[in-house]
Amino acid sequence: MNTSIANKVQGATRKAATTGKVARTAGTAAASRRSAPLGSAKSAFNGRQGISMAHATKQAKRSTKLAARAEVGDTLEEFLEKSTDDLKLRQLMLSMGEAVRTIAYKVRTASCNATACINSFGDEQLAVDLLADKILFETLKFSGVCELACSEEVPEPLPMGGEGFSVAFDPLDGSSIVDTNFSVGTIFGVWPGGKLTGITGRDQAAAAMGVYGPRTVYCLALKDTPGCHEFLLQDDGKFVHVKETTNISEGKMFSPGNLRATFDNPEYAKLVNYWIDNQYTLRYTGGMVPDVFQIIVKEKGVFSNVISPSTKAKLRLLFEVAPLALLVEKAGGASSCDGKCVSGLDVNVDVHDQRTQICYGSVGEVKRFEETLYGKSERFAEVTENVSA
Repeated sequence: MNTSIANKVQGATRKAATTGKVARTAGTAAASRRSAPLGSAKSAFNGRQGISMAHATKQAKRSTKLAARAEVGDTLEEFLEKSTDDLKLRQLMLSMGEAVRTIAYKVRTASCNATACINSFGDEQLAVDLLADKILFETLKFSGVCELACSEEVPEPLPMGGEGFSVAFDPLDGSSIVDTNFSVGTIFGVWPGGKLTGITGRDQAAAAMGVYGPRTVYCLALKDTPGCHEFLLQDDGKFVHVKETTNISEGKMFSPGNLRATFDNPEYAKLVNYWIDNQYTLRYTGGMVPDVFQIIVKEKGVFSNVISPSTKAKLRLLFEVAPLALLVEKAGGASSCDGKCVSGLDVNVDVHDQRTQICYGSVGEVKRFEETLYGKSERFAEVTENVSA
């Protein structure tokens, strides 16, 4: 890492973060193709063009109806009943919620000592990884609505005996920091049908992550339901709807992954220097789940993980990047993937272990990421700059 960047990052970590509660305001949606201010954060997912006006109107009416029906305070089961008519999707999301609850208990109580186990890519696994992987496969088999499933630890799809959906998951992202007692999590994406290649993240019916920290949270998004939704595990074992996020505004919070790449990626070094020089608050744990989840919870910020000539891509498109892209973009944010200035939802999954680079955040921060690293950001060309603390 550049010495100057290292010194600045160390200085940034000493700065106390003070964030005020930003009042939400409701407004009329801007017309398509009209210039949007940076803070408006029009979701790249929700703002996709190419659909007919009639279809858009129908979808808008459906979204309004669903948004009015689903309320904070609903249990997970109540929320799913109000939000989707697909009984199989309801069953799948409920089953995965049960798995998240079980894994949360295992994370709190299981040994974190390294084992002799090596996954098929040569990565050392921890005991708690194996437990989470086993729990999720068993859950999907028992659900009766899953055709195929694969995980970051077992990337070859396995038949689950059901029909309806296929699921790809990272059983315990951040397992190497479990022993430090940092937050870790589970990530999964749900695709209709029986295949997990030749697809994109935009084909997902749903995506979610379980966050295991001081609180256990189940954060999910459904393709045909507005917003990204947070459910908190209660003492009685139920998940209760506590927050809906539909807008990610501009704000000075950054989470820079793979800082080693700044050594021989001058564009990435320039971007990190920009964040530090402009007094952004550093919030980085080394766990992708908490580092991306905070963008949704705080409704601001940026996460990046890029490559360089001497550093290879580590993040898996199928198991991590595409599901998190759905969550962030349904929350009102944006993503930039694969060095192509495209959404993480639009990169084709050719192989199960496909690796990539990614940026998640507000529309303005993703625009800045693309302009700094690649010299252009055509998708967000009409977005104007207006970044505040």
